Amino acid sequence: MSEATAGPPGALTGTVLSGRYRLESKLGSGGMSTVYLARDETLERWVAAKVLHREISDQPDQLERFRREARAVAQVSHPNVVAVIDAGDDGGRPYIVFEYVDGETLKARIDHARRLPLDEAAAYAIEVGRGLGAAHQRRLVHRDVKPQNVLIDSEGRAKVTDFGIARELESDGLTKTGRVLGTTDYVSPEQAMGQPVDARSDIYSLGVLLYEMLTGKVPFSADNLVGVAMKHVNEKMPDVQRQRPEVSSALAAVVERATQKKPDRRYADMSAMLADLEAALEVEVARAGGSHGEATTVLDSVPRRRRRIVTTRSVSVVGVLLVLAAVIAALVIAGLSGDEGERGGNGGAAQPPTGSEIELTDATDFDPIGGDGEHPDEVGLAVDGDPRTSWSTETYVAGPVLADSGKDGVGLIVESDEPIDGTSISISTVDGGWDANIYAAASGPPDSFEGWGEPVGSVTDAEPDDIIDLSLPEDARYYLIWFTKLADEPDGGRVEVKDTGLAAVA
Repeated sequence: MSEATAGPPGALTGTVLSGRYRLESKLGSGGMSTVYLARDETLERWVAAKVLHREISDQPDQLERFRREARAVAQVSHPNVVAVIDAGDDGGRPYIVFEYVDGETLKARIDHARRLPLDEAAAYAIEVGRGLGAAHQRRLVHRDVKPQNVLIDSEGRAKVTDFGIARELESDGLTKTGRVLGTTDYVSPEQAMGQPVDARSDIYSLGVLLYEMLTGKVPFSADNLVGVAMKHVNEKMPDVQRQRPEVSSALAAVVERATQKKPDRRYADMSAMLADLEAALEVEVARAGGSHGEATTVLDSVPRRRRRIVTTRSVSVVGVLLVLAAVIAALVIAGLSGDEGERGGNGGAAQPPTGSEIELTDATDFDPIGGDGEHPDEVGLAVDGDPRTSWSTETYVAGPVLADSGKDGVGLIVESDEPIDGTSISISTVDGGWDANIYAAASGPPDSFEGWGEPVGSVTDAEPDDIIDLSLPEDARYYLIWFTKLADEPDGGRVEVKDTGLAAVA
């Protein structure tokens, strides 16, 4: 670029730092530093120079915080992170030199557009998530994710900046406790309480940022900053679809999971959130019949092997709805949505109806026929939303058919908070080839197998990621997955369940 946009003059305008960087105009100023548009006279290019304010440069903690930013960002090389070029000290003026991003902040984009196009909002969330994910891989937590710290360059790409309060994870994976830092409009509950934080704090803030891109406003307001922070701790996030009904269930589910109050209910890491965001972007593009702006570039960057409309990978609780919405959107685009004929009732061969995600709150192993239980200490891993963890049945050396071991079956009971009209259940396993019947009960759960009544769904020779249609006579709270044939393993028969999910009538 040969020219750059000039801003208002600053106190140091005209100064040449270290004989190389000529400060041309002020781009912005904060409590610690001022950012200048500068000319690198050695390489003849525009850069951004952040200069620490003289009056605080002799404060050791602030000086160390400033230097930490340079060290932190210098470790991260990613197209969605503003790069550090240089750092130094000129006559008692510490400075950091960044690449110059000729564009606007994401906050300015939101303020101008009010609500971003759905696919564009998903695309920017993906790019911000990719930048943060790169930092997390270097064990850095940003801790101040907000649209003011996201720059949109001249080509439309989002870049994360301002790692000024970033912290390196300790050996236990957490940043140290201390005073609350970050902007309260986007602060995670644990950070608001001054508790240790990890990468899931950035995931929460990104979820809030996505909410703002979709609705044009932050979720909470109060008379003061403390009031806003306490709402993040205590109040339920507003329903994004109530604020903007055209938001797909896929994208709304990402916001909901990312902004759970308890960190262990959020995405386990940024890669898991990105997987669901990429799938949600596909859904929004399919529903709109095309993409806008940066959404096209981002969608093209998703490898085809990860496209969920084409084929599903492991299905998380949120992923259930992503798959449902994606299949339905694809049918609409193909002109097949009017087909009211019989769609079959077997796992992946079925086309399940639209629905809402239902959170599964608990799970129990079910082994009523001459057994000592099926790994009861691991059963929660089947409903934790993390496909990297799993619960498994015992291994039956007689083979995959349980009747050969003298049993009719073994089971897993999953539970919702209240009775609902379940329309489909997803089961993600390490290996396929298993058979199961699904039973449902409004109360209990029943202690005996007979107490469950008749099956409400079934699957034969299941795929590793399968969705089973349900037909319930009444709303149910408990759902029994009753395995009658297990996956065929080298040492016998076993089913290893990575995740389960439930959908209900919207």
